Amino acid sequence: MKEGAVGLAIIQTLLYALGIYKFIVIGAIIFSWLYAFNVVNNSNQFVAMLGSFFYKATEPVLRPIRRFIPDLGGIDISPIVLFVIIYFVEQIIVNVLAPAIV
Repeated sequence: MKEGAVGLAIIQTLLYALGIYKFIVIGAIIFSWLYAFNVVNNSNQFVAMLGSFFYKATEPVLRPIRRFIPDLGGIDISPIVLFVIIYFVEQIIVNVLAPAIV
């Protein structure tokens, strides 16, 4: 296998992982809305486990972003900022790293 092929496989895997993480963030957003409006049963063990997963998967990334964003009166735009950061990282990978490997 050529070195360039291995590099492209790594790049594609990184892009795939970022895509999966975007879906996890979307799931966390939807779950937070459902939880806030009491649509889901708060005492259900599966709901608690799902909420714990979303919190542990997204909070370490969203917490530093929230420190730099001013308070907007209860509206959390940190996921939007995270999506912009992920898009920026994807563009760096595709436009800078991929051509350097090929």
